[in-house]
Amino acid sequence: MKKLERSAIRVEQHQIDTRHASYALLASFCHKAKNLYNHANYLVRHAFFEEKQWLRYGTLDKLLKEDTEYPDYKEMPTAQSAQQILRALDGNWASFFASIKDYSKNKQKYLGRPKPPNYLKKDGFYELVLTNQNCKIKEDKIQFPKLFEGFFITPRCIKREDFLSLQQVRIVPKGQYLVVEVVYKIQLPKKKEDKGRYVGIDIGVSNLATVGNTIGKPAFILNGRPLKSMNQYYNKKISYYREIVKRMNQKDYSKRMAQLTKKRKAKIEDYLHKASRYLIEYCKTEDISKIVIGQNKEWKQESPLGKVVNQSFVQIPFAKFLKMIQYKAEEVGITVILTEERYTSGTSFLDGETPTKGNYNKARRVHRGLFVSNTGIPINADLNGAYQILKKVVPIEWDRGWALHPVVVNIR
Repeated sequence: MKKLERSAIRVEQHQIDTRHASYALLASFCHKAKNLYNHANYLVRHAFFEEKQWLRYGTLDKLLKEDTEYPDYKEMPTAQSAQQILRALDGNWASFFASIKDYSKNKQKYLGRPKPPNYLKKDGFYELVLTNQNCKIKEDKIQFPKLFEGFFITPRCIKREDFLSLQQVRIVPKGQYLVVEVVYKIQLPKKKEDKGRYVGIDIGVSNLATVGNTIGKPAFILNGRPLKSMNQYYNKKISYYREIVKRMNQKDYSKRMAQLTKKRKAKIEDYLHKASRYLIEYCKTEDISKIVIGQNKEWKQESPLGKVVNQSFVQIPFAKFLKMIQYKAEEVGITVILTEERYTSGTSFLDGETPTKGNYNKARRVHRGLFVSNTGIPINADLNGAYQILKKVVPIEWDRGWALHPVVVNIR
């Protein structure tokens, strides 16, 4: 029996703004997708609250396909598109029931009782999904059904050497524009052989990523201050425009604010892509086989450090940065392991301490950025954390040839 190749799913994005000739048509399909989602959700909610039953995908598909009074199902460009919406709704309800079951046993894991899927806004939109049965690659273009009136996409992915196949196309509403997501499959290389060449990464704000290694090479820090600057500028401008629009139109949002938000998002994603690419290129050059990254599950929650820190910390999409590192590493055969970072900042790597509560003593962090071992040796605090994060996964000990004070790398 032939061994299956390692493969992975990737997404390529194409932006469609209001000036595009097909924008109105695509937006209308997304609005109809919202109508079908809400119609189906009404049936599920009614069955749940009134009859204590859960309408599953198969029943919903049959009911809506035969509904002549509300033709939301038939207004979809393809039957597969309608079915994808119903499957997504069924998945949302499945997640709700799973969360409720877990909530009853582990309330401490949640910020509140999980709520059932609600309705989408009446004038809103929902993503439209077209399967590879509806979209075909012809002459380096993705061609759509006739209802799309000649709309097409020229994808970059089909020119990749590792490209395997087109999976689906998603049309995703993003406020003032649409994003056409091309979902495709690629072939992955074999995983690198484990030769004991590892890096540990501590994620932060001013220091976006502090990178230590086990190969005696200089440690380094990916500078995060440009991201802080982007956020501070954005918050200042948003506050200014919000005050104006509130005073003049009694509203909370405007097109200019939407454009500013879009621009900020694009700049931050560009910076994170460059930072993650730099990291992976470093690992390729040094033949690193394993990357261990500390992860904080509460990154997305409000930090208790004050308004100014919140604006820098909470608004940096750390989870997206980790995903960028993961998929780029996967494409070159490097393994990425995420581990919780508890007790890594207050335990001493140089003293051989394990990152546990019993060894935790943050008083040795004499001031921001500097950690001093029990024997008086100074080490960059974030680098100490990176080594301790690495120690949570692989058994390592300090070698006196390792760097204790990393250099700062500015991403351009």
